[in-house]
Amino acid sequence: MEALHDDEHDELPQRDRLPSFAEVLSRRTRPPVDLYMLYLFLQREGAEDVLDFWLDVQQHENLCRAYFKDVRKSGRTVKEDWPQYWDYARRRGSIYGTVIGPGVSKRSTASTGDMLDDRDRAMLANAGSRPNSPGTLLGAASPTSGEKGRGTPWSFHGRLSATPNPQAGAPTVIPREGPITRINLIESAERIFMRYLVPGAPKEIYLPHALRIHTFPLSASALPHTQSPAYEVESTALAQVPDMFHAQKEYVFRAMEQEAFPRFLRAKAFGNLTPVSALVRLIAGLVCLWAGLATAFALVFLDVQPKSVRFFLFIPFTFAVVLLVSHQYELDPLLVFLKQSESTPFRTLRIREPYVGQLLLGRALWVSLVCTVLIAGLTLLFWAVPGHRL
Repeated sequence: MEALHDDEHDELPQRDRLPSFAEVLSRRTRPPVDLYMLYLFLQREGAEDVLDFWLDVQQHENLCRAYFKDVRKSGRTVKEDWPQYWDYARRRGSIYGTVIGPGVSKRSTASTGDMLDDRDRAMLANAGSRPNSPGTLLGAASPTSGEKGRGTPWSFHGRLSATPNPQAGAPTVIPREGPITRINLIESAERIFMRYLVPGAPKEIYLPHALRIHTFPLSASALPHTQSPAYEVESTALAQVPDMFHAQKEYVFRAMEQEAFPRFLRAKAFGNLTPVSALVRLIAGLVCLWAGLATAFALVFLDVQPKSVRFFLFIPFTFAVVLLVSHQYELDPLLVFLKQSESTPFRTLRIREPYVGQLLLGRALWVSLVCTVLIAGLTLLFWAVPGHRL
């Protein structure tokens, strides 16, 4: 398995820069700046639900692409199979572009619309577009407590549980035993709506007022029936299902890219410790420093001879300085020299991103130099102090 992962990493492109957020999301980066490490980082910040939402919407959009491709493989056009959606996409544009067919313009996207389908496509490094205008399902809502805090997806109305409620919506994985159907698309959209967007949902995320979706007037048990009095409303809602969450996906993409991703790069491209591990090093370093200073003052005030015994103070001072400086820089030079970076407290994985490895090696050499100077300074200071027996 390890050899298989190495082969997969070898196929990834080499870069002489830090990766972009889109490249991390598209799984085109290696540890310690890959998607797995990003998820762990957001989990420590209590914001992994935002990434879960993005990934689930990406899966939903890929499911919609598969549906349109199945329709075309059957010899029918989207206009013939689903005229309501084709008319909606023709008027408003669609993120699926030519997958639908001629006559439909491709809606601009600021993040990663097709990148998981085509890994050789150049990544969009800058998210400059504004989110698309919300559809009729994105109606107004009364402000909630989340608006009183920060205006980002890191603001929550109340986190109930990090574990999805199995009764919250459709199943997480929709089995594919045949062509994708519109029922599958409704199930996928309902699961996202119930898991992330309903007030009090298990993984509720913050969205600004204009991007909230307040109702889901569809049933995964049956398609809208022409004899139903709500047929027009349901047909309009169904036509919006493929593009339903794209504006929200764009919003959380830019929010993560601007807020969480820079912190993630600072933590993983310039350090290799988790906060818990760094805190443990701080405590251990203070204990070692206390032990070293207590021993040093004892040697001085007891005037222990020969004076060269004081040189052994470098042992506790070494542990103290290395631990404290590692906490300060959130970087353990020994782990860097072993090409290791912490994923969770005291558990490491191999550094495989070459440019990140170079950055960490340079910082590790600097930290080692700082430690050497401090250790030498403390040891020589207490060696040079004249003994004075009390």
